[in-house]
Amino acid sequence: MRTLLGVLLLTVCPAFSADSGFNGRWDITTVGEGRPRAWWVELTGVGTPSPSGKFVSAYAGDMNVIDKISVENGELVFAIVPKGGGAKAKQPQAARIYRAQLVDGKLDGTVAVEGQTRPPTKWKAVRAPVINEKDDGTWKEGKPVALFNGKDLTGWKALNSSAEMKWSVKDGVLRNEPPTTDIVSERSFWNYKLHADFRIVEHSNSGIGLRGRYEIQILEDYGKPPNTHSAAALYSRIAPSVNASKPVGEWQSYDIRLVGRQLTVVHNGIKVLDKVEIEGLTAIADNADEGEPGPFIVQGDHSYVEIKSFVVTPLMH
Repeated sequence: MRTLLGVLLLTVCPAFSADSGFNGRWDITTVGEGRPRAWWVELTGVGTPSPSGKFVSAYAGDMNVIDKISVENGELVFAIVPKGGGAKAKQPQAARIYRAQLVDGKLDGTVAVEGQTRPPTKWKAVRAPVINEKDDGTWKEGKPVALFNGKDLTGWKALNSSAEMKWSVKDGVLRNEPPTTDIVSERSFWNYKLHADFRIVEHSNSGIGLRGRYEIQILEDYGKPPNTHSAAALYSRIAPSVNASKPVGEWQSYDIRLVGRQLTVVHNGIKVLDKVEIEGLTAIADNADEGEPGPFIVQGDHSYVEIKSFVVTPLMH
């Protein structure tokens, strides 16, 4: 019996060892999407009886929990089932089925909606980089850069070239007219301070993408308890400590500091995120190059937002 058990362990362990290569955090780039888009997945326990994972984002822009994970003939397979039905359907929505192979330390994958006949969407993934820089008081401020000049859209471009561009400037204020595209800065930055003055209307929902990867939510939520979708949240990841929103129609401010993966947000003069650690991408992401500088995104495809100032101060050693 002991000999047989030993043979079984020798047979199974190499497979578990190979399967464990899928574990870790991965930055995902979609292939062939109209709008540049990036996803993120964290896998743990692959190669054991109890694998688990988190994904951004299969639906609702959220941090989605992976429902089922397996490895079939060396291919990773995981499924995410949207919670609840569609607007008119009483049946649960179909699962998203993700498949990937590990090739030269990277993932080469596809995703398809269960039951649909259209071709799967292709995606590729690299391991998320380790970023060791800390906001430790040693960073020096460079020359401030006004990314909005108060006159026109110089320095900004459409994120989704297939959507109608309905952004304009009037009386020194940048505003959108949804539905339209998000806009993205032509310049990229790494570590910095950002000061932005913005104004919203009732039911507004917008956001600012940092490095083109991490969204700070803009939301009309005055007086409501904070959560991971609140104003000043690191969207779907970290809730602000308090709700510092003002009523609709009033000018508000964000003072955002980003060093490495450490993020601080001051909302209307109140610190609501204090050197929190960013694990990975949020749903606004237009690129997966976490180890490189990236642009700013201002979300305009949801609802109305106005910007009065947008000043970036690079931080350097």
